[in-house]
This record gives sequence, structure tokens and C-alpha cells, in this order.
Amino acid sequence: MPGSHAQAFVRFALEQGVLRFGEFKTKSGRLSPYFFNAGLFNDGASVGRLGQFYAQALVDAGLDFDMLFGPAYKGIPLATTTAVALSGQSALAGRPVPFAFNRKEAKDHGEGGVLVGAPLQGRVVIIDDVITAGTSVRESVTLIRAAGAQPAAVLIALDRMERAGAEGALSAHSAVQDVEQTYGIPVVSIASLVDVMALLEGDAALAEHRDAVAAYRDRYGISA
Repeated sequence: MPGSHAQAFVRFALEQGVLRFGEFKTKSGRLSPYFFNAGLFNDGASVGRLGQFYAQALVDAGLDFDMLFGPAYKGIPLATTTAVALSGQSALAGRPVPFAFNRKEAKDHGEGGVLVGAPLQGRVVIIDDVITAGTSVRESVTLIRAAGAQPAAVLIALDRMERAGAEGALSAHSAVQDVEQTYGIPVVSIASLVDVMALLEGDAALAEHRDAVAAYRDRYGISA
């Protein structure tokens, strides 16, 4: 996404308390000087605007796609609000964008199965908040291919640009790069750590966090 849109998104996330600075223990056990929790976009106005950011990032990426898929659970509202926002995108010329999502457990009554929404077909964009270990992407790709459709891309909110692996045995690649290489599909992000750093560089009120984030990037980050 162009820098101005990415910067606007980072600022929006900060205002909503989704992006925070301090000291946070990540799932990998690292102490991170910043934290991003898309689950805190939790009212109609913020989710509606979030969908517009996702939709614009997807359109700007110039990808060919037919529908969206949101992995349970966070991906469900993300795919929904993005589909709504895409309906207003002039670049799509009024073309409706179907979406689907999965259940964590198969339903054994009614329509049954694990999939809800439009049938999975054509080129499918997987929508999630971040990629940490790539588990939800792997499960989504399996479901999409099993339905005879094609995973076309992954669209996320923030790329932490962070190397995976244990201390002393860090991967040469980030989780995002691993997904791209493993599945041969692009990962599009609304913003990245580069944009977070740009926010810190340009905002005197946040200057106290700049060195900590820069040191964390130097230790665990990949090059831009």
C-alpha cells in the first residue's frame, strides 16, 4: 500500500489502542516493545474503517481475485468488512465480491461441514490480521485447495517483518516470507514495521519508544 495509506493506518491503529508501545511478551516468548491486537477494532465505526483499509490495500496490490476467505476466528469479521468495503470500490465496477469462512469444528446438522458462506471457487484471497506461525494460512490453503479453488494471496493488517525461530537459531526469513515461499502466493499487508518506525521517527510524543523498537528490529528483524 502506498506510504500515505500505510501511515494513516498505523495512526488509526494507535488511536484505537490496537497498536501499543511498552513491553509485551509475544507468543514466541520474546519481549516486544510494541504490540498489535486487531481484536481491539471492536465497534462498528472502527471495523468499518478497517475494512476500507483492507479493501484499498487489496485494490492497490493489483491482484486478480474472485472471492475472500476469513479463517476462524479473527478472519471472519475481517473478510466480512472487507467484502462490504470492496462493494464501494470503483475499481471493481460494481462487481460483488463473495466471501466465506470456516468453523473450528464441523457442524453435524443443517448444512453441515466446516465452511460457511459462498462456495469456495476461483482465486481466493485469505484475510487475517497478522502472520505469526502461518498456522491459519496453512489450514486455509488446505481447505481452499480441497474445494478445487486456488489460493491467490494473503492479505494482512501488519507485517512485523520479524524472523522466526529460537534465540541463537533464528530463521533467515520472516513468517510472511516463509508463507510466500511455501505456497507460492504473495502476502499483502496494509502496513509494516517500516511504517511503525516512520511513525516513531515523526512523532515527538512517541520518541521515548523509538530506540527500543529500533533495537528489537535490529535483533529480530529482516531487511525491508
